[in-house]
Amino acid sequence: MKSFTIQEINAVLNGELIGNTSQRIDGPEQLEKAKINQITFIGSQKYVKLWAKSKASVAIVNDNLTLEPGENRAFIKVKNADLAMAKILDLFNPPTPVFDTNIHPTAVIHESAIIGSDCKIGANCYIGKDVVLGNGVVLYPNVCIFDETIIGDSTTVWSGTVIRERCVIGNHCIFHTNVSIGADGFGYRPSDDGRGLVKIPQIGNVIIGHYVEIGANSCVDRAKFSSTIIGDGCKIDNLVQIAHNSVMGRFCIMAGHSGLAGSVTLGDGVIIGGSASIKDHTTIHSGATVGAGSGVVGDVEAGKTVLGYPAQDARDMLKQWVAMRRFMKNQ
Repeated sequence: MKSFTIQEINAVLNGELIGNTSQRIDGPEQLEKAKINQITFIGSQKYVKLWAKSKASVAIVNDNLTLEPGENRAFIKVKNADLAMAKILDLFNPPTPVFDTNIHPTAVIHESAIIGSDCKIGANCYIGKDVVLGNGVVLYPNVCIFDETIIGDSTTVWSGTVIRERCVIGNHCIFHTNVSIGADGFGYRPSDDGRGLVKIPQIGNVIIGHYVEIGANSCVDRAKFSSTIIGDGCKIDNLVQIAHNSVMGRFCIMAGHSGLAGSVTLGDGVIIGGSASIKDHTTIHSGATVGAGSGVVGDVEAGKTVLGYPAQDARDMLKQWVAMRRFMKNQ
């Protein structure tokens, strides 16, 4: 088990150490649940009152908060407790699952595939014709990579993920369990005789940039033609749908159960809240935010926050909700 002194932890954070404790720290935990051998976090004033009852010996505290640690307890004051917490979690992060062999004997790898150095390929993986894996790629058991797909260096793909043919994946990406990349886009039209539906072929691909992370059971569909594109640094939660020909800029965030319909365009740094839905052929410009549960049916200006269904300026929507509440109380 990993264990650190308060001084060793502060060497990582480079914060201001207030107080002291002789207790070694074995891991992080939230304020209410922390034990004497654990470190916790206080990021805002509303959590200050919980410190007195917490059993934690150490807390990482935002430097704009005023409180005393107490006897045999210590604070590490930092500018941003959330970012400091990320460093602590990384410090205590347990090792990933171990590969007994770099390439498991049950993996099926086409003779034309190019496998970079230091790759790890788990049991029952399938790697198709003309696939290219960069250096240090990790495929956990039961991953399928279909023909002509290219995956960049140091990308990690967890079990159950399927990456369809001709997709292009960047460096340092993480795809969690059961991600689907490059399945057919959802395209149908009524048949001429009106008695059925005609499937529209989806002949494009998916292009994903560097440092992209996609959560479990999320789907990125291939384009009808050209490419569905996910820009560098995008972070996509679990159970997210990204439809054919959508384009995401750099460093966008999509929370769980949200979705983009076909041919949606996101600028850089767009944030989509949980369960929000975006209508097809809509553009959400850079820096805009869509509140959770909202339904966007038209373009959103850069830097704007929208909320509601249909989504509109968040301030206007909040005023409407207040007015509606007052009206209901007076009935």
